[in-house]
Amino acid sequence: MTQQSTVARTAFGDLAPALADYTDRVLFDDVWQRPGLSPRERSLVTVASLVALYRTNELPYHLGRALDNGITRDELIETITHLAFYSGWPTASTALGIARRVFEERAA
Repeated sequence: MTQQSTVARTAFGDLAPALADYTDRVLFDDVWQRPGLSPRERSLVTVASLVALYRTNELPYHLGRALDNGITRDELIETITHLAFYSGWPTASTALGIARRVFEERAA
């Protein structure tokens, strides 16, 4: 991979260049490209995990990536609604607020 600007390099590459490099090369070039799941399926699993684990910092990026990978807004909302019964109301409620912001930003 070239040293092109990536989300990881922009977000924290100046502070942790090795972590940005691992994020680009291992996570997004290796793990996300494995043949076992499609990018769409990986996005759904990732969003569900982030919601359930209350990982609000990473959720906006991955909601956007999920949309880019073909998951619809309705599917994301249904996923969050379903998770309310497994990860709890607070995680789902918080995720809905984040999803609203992501959807609004994309509509602008």
